[in-house]
Amino acid sequence: MIRNSFFLLFLMICSCNYFKPEQKPESIARVGKNYLYKSDLATLVPVGTSKEDSLLIVRDFIDRWASQKLLIDAAERNLSENKKKEFNALIRQYKIDLYTKAYIDEVVKSTVDTLVSEEELKKYYKENKDNFKTNGTLVRMRFVNLAKDNPKFATIRSKFFDYNKKDKKFWDTYALQFKSFALNDSVWIDMSQVYVKLPVINPDNRDELIRSGKKVEIQDKDDVYLIKVTNVIDKNQRAPFEYIKPTLKEVILNKRKLELIKKFEKEITNDAIKNKDYEVYK
Repeated sequence: MIRNSFFLLFLMICSCNYFKPEQKPESIARVGKNYLYKSDLATLVPVGTSKEDSLLIVRDFIDRWASQKLLIDAAERNLSENKKKEFNALIRQYKIDLYTKAYIDEVVKSTVDTLVSEEELKKYYKENKDNFKTNGTLVRMRFVNLAKDNPKFATIRSKFFDYNKKDKKFWDTYALQFKSFALNDSVWIDMSQVYVKLPVINPDNRDELIRSGKKVEIQDKDDVYLIKVTNVIDKNQRAPFEYIKPTLKEVILNKRKLELIKKFEKEITNDAIKNKDYEVYK
């Protein structure tokens, strides 16, 4: 009788251990048949983090991991078979798209010629210039913002409006006295940048002050703004080559990439047909 009772107790203990999954070495949490290991947390906590913050970070990570596992398990149990088939098809297609894009990107990166000559840029611009319109007003100008009591104000004003590149040494000497300045009027800038750089200009006085060839001197409290507008191009006009040049380069490179991808796809298909790796059965 005692032997039978001992045997029954042994079976109960074994059955409990059998139905309860055993903790695996190095595991720190379990959800169903999924285990989280110490190695999964190896790079989780930044170096130098306090012990208290480290514990919070680790606990939060474990809780989020458990929530995700519980949710995916619940979803797999409760979603209809049709819905799961639909999602699995999307997952397979996403994997195909991800792998092929990554592979093609590597092929393009190692093959496409990224050098675009000035002649090629000008040729493409000439052939397609009507397709490049300005999104806003573009301006070429120079300006100086300085204190009106500057002892060299008269000289600076004279040299500014009668600008000569040979005076570079002069401008290098006095530039430190300016509150802000821009002397390169060969660069096109958007009108929005003008408003930022020159607060004395706004949409209300823009038409009066920002005109090709306009010379402006504006006093604002203790400051004086000297402004010379070289050229203006209004919105929806043909964009100048210098301004659109970076965009032209990107367009040409993208065109090369697309042509290379088409060529690569054709070649890989033809090679598969030649090697009898690709066949269409009639």
